Amino acid sequence: MIALAVVLAVPALAQRPIPGWTKVSETALPFRQYPRVDAANQIYWRLYAPKAENVYVDCRGQIPMQKDPDGWWYATSRPMAVGFHFYHFVVDGVTVTDPDCDVFDGRYGRSAAAEIPEGPEGDYYRTQNVPHGMVREVRYWSEYEQQWRRAMVYTPAEYELAKNARKKYPVLYLQHGMSEDEGSWPKQGRVGNIMDNLIAAGECKPMIVVMNSGNCGIRSGTPGVDFNAWAASFEPVLIQDIIPMVEKEFRALTGRENRAMAGLSWGGKQTLDIAMSHPDLFSYVGLFSAATNVREDQFDTAYNGIFADAAAFNKKFHYFFIGLGTEERMSSAGLSERLTAHGINNTFYSSEGTDHEWLTWRRFLKEFVPHLF
Repeated sequence: MIALAVVLAVPALAQRPIPGWTKVSETALPFRQYPRVDAANQIYWRLYAPKAENVYVDCRGQIPMQKDPDGWWYATSRPMAVGFHFYHFVVDGVTVTDPDCDVFDGRYGRSAAAEIPEGPEGDYYRTQNVPHGMVREVRYWSEYEQQWRRAMVYTPAEYELAKNARKKYPVLYLQHGMSEDEGSWPKQGRVGNIMDNLIAAGECKPMIVVMNSGNCGIRSGTPGVDFNAWAASFEPVLIQDIIPMVEKEFRALTGRENRAMAGLSWGGKQTLDIAMSHPDLFSYVGLFSAATNVREDQFDTAYNGIFADAAAFNKKFHYFFIGLGTEERMSSAGLSERLTAHGINNTFYSSEGTDHEWLTWRRFLKEFVPHLF
């Protein structure tokens, strides 16, 4: 047993010194020392794989890892955009997650991530000493799919107070992106903190936020999966199952004037498709780095011609938000300008210095919700 303990201790004793100018990423598991970040927005990784021959980090490109004689592999990224970055290790061709890091919904289904934090300007998504709402897990039966589904539902702190027992609230339906699920906004999106802080500051109205699986929790092109058909099946689930469930189980105000919908990336495409095809359901729309666009030659015919009459559109939709990070290359680029040229009222928000990742979408949520209801 003593000999075994010595063998097991060797990797720990032989590790490289921890770079003193770095700090542990807030995504690392308790008492782990990696992943790390520095003031230059670089990420540092390590992995113990003594028998491996080739290891790299998949984090917005392939970053080769270097092996020390003791079996530890190390890598450092280039300076990255501030924010939240998914990554994986690829060990001799096999994709694995980081055993020292928390796991998040994204990219390969479940992914490690490193957070390059903002300064005080990011306090809006951090836990503050304010009244806290609740994000609860709700199981409900889908008649359309004939199976049980799960939703994550945020209710504001005042929702639980006895004096508000009869008060009803408007609802934001908030969607995730490709390869993610209904747990993404509560965890890496920090939706609870963002809503708590804005409501406590009087910057937005108390509301219910409903987060559902958008039936796009896998990468497009996955063998054996008709991704587009599966993702499109979310529309009837939302209309036939989710909205009725929310308005039955929660003190939710009904009618389009009390409903908003927003989504990121593929969820932004779903938001545009559903809200424009069913203008009787929503009066507020948010497209966060949406994986969609409306071409110039489509404006008079898209979504049953909803954009053809700008005056009618502007009267029906009270707030139409489009956001894009300055480091992104998304198909929705230019959509705001095109809509404006056709007389469609919309608000464009540019997230400076961020890419197609969660800090971008936290910023969009912060900018979007104060305009609702």
